[in-house]
Amino acid sequence: MRTALSALLLAIGMAGCATGRISSEERLALYRAHAGDPVGEFRYPGRLSGWTALGNDALAVWTKPNEAYLLELGGGCVDLDFANTILITNMMGRVSARSDRVQVIDSPRGFNIACRIQSIRPLQVKALRVSEKELREARGAEREVP
Repeated sequence: MRTALSALLLAIGMAGCATGRISSEERLALYRAHAGDPVGEFRYPGRLSGWTALGNDALAVWTKPNEAYLLELGGGCVDLDFANTILITNMMGRVSARSDRVQVIDSPRGFNIACRIQSIRPLQVKALRVSEKELREARGAEREVP
């Protein structure tokens, strides 16, 4: 696992060398590498601790500072990358795969289409943070080399 993760980080680092930024696809690959097996649902406390768009097809949501889930969306959510506000449907405090949806509230183009949640995978938050830190440090070292 450690070797595969190192290879993934190296590939992401090499792909982003030209711009110094990580693309949505690269970030999604990093999050997928730190996601567990799919679960049917998660407890939704009524508000999120945070969220991160991973392109228009996926989203990471934090229900607590150290508890997060990777939501893979069916059909893509228009303008998810540019949204400031989202809505997640739920039934009595439970968000379920294939039943609930994510909706962009403030789309710059005026679209407010709800996107079905296809899968829910718990994230290994501590390991994800370590990998993101390693990637940032590697990017910083690349910029320092003349």
